[in-house]
Amino acid sequence: MPEKRLQRLRDRAVQMDSHPTALRATRWLRSQLPGDSRFGDALSTAGQDGPQLIGRRVSELQPGRASAAHELGLGALQLWQGLSEASGRGRGSEDVTLLFADLVGFSSWALEAGDEACVELLRAVGADADAAIRRAGGVVVKRLGDGLMAAFEDTGQAANAVFDLRRRLAAIEVDGYRPRMRFGIHCGRPRRLGGDYFGVDVNTAARIMAAADADELLVSERACGQLDGERFALGKPKRLKAPGAPADLRVVAVASRT
Repeated sequence: MPEKRLQRLRDRAVQMDSHPTALRATRWLRSQLPGDSRFGDALSTAGQDGPQLIGRRVSELQPGRASAAHELGLGALQLWQGLSEASGRGRGSEDVTLLFADLVGFSSWALEAGDEACVELLRAVGADADAAIRRAGGVVVKRLGDGLMAAFEDTGQAANAVFDLRRRLAAIEVDGYRPRMRFGIHCGRPRRLGGDYFGVDVNTAARIMAAADADELLVSERACGQLDGERFALGKPKRLKAPGAPADLRVVAVASRT
């Protein structure tokens, strides 16, 4: 008898947990909370911060049905995420400087060099890139094959990382290949999901990098306003036409004075 009563209670709890009214109420509540109301999907839990790490575990525990309790759990993490962004631990709607960089001529060299040499080179470049970005106060957001995306608080930090990395790369040679990179910097207010950024500002930074030559740093005219003219030499602004970038985008070639 106790087992049957317990089973009835369980069945009743499941029924209430999956009731459409309860689901509507919890989803409405989440829509009113700070943070991403869709927190819990693969994009929003891709980072390494506390909310993202726990969010992945909670998502993995989701039952094979809609669950109000599960929504409430994600709502609590959503609130945590939102408060973290509001207090400055996340980027939120604050200005972020984005740096894109990739190796020039790597793909053609890799076809002849083979996997072992490629891995050796990428490890060496990756270690130097990590060190330069961390030293400048930035963080690597993600790696993109033979390139990367990083985020900084301001353009000066990003430019410092670029010229530090260029100096470090000069000491690397693998199977006759000396790595050379091109760089693009832009600042804006990209949308943050998990540990990644999305939006027009991200696309713009990537397009700026794609327009740069080997060893060249191109910076959007907007981001150049944060650079110290005594430390950096600024070229003449020129218009850059690129799919996915603003029609009025202007970029500047930047060099170090030191």
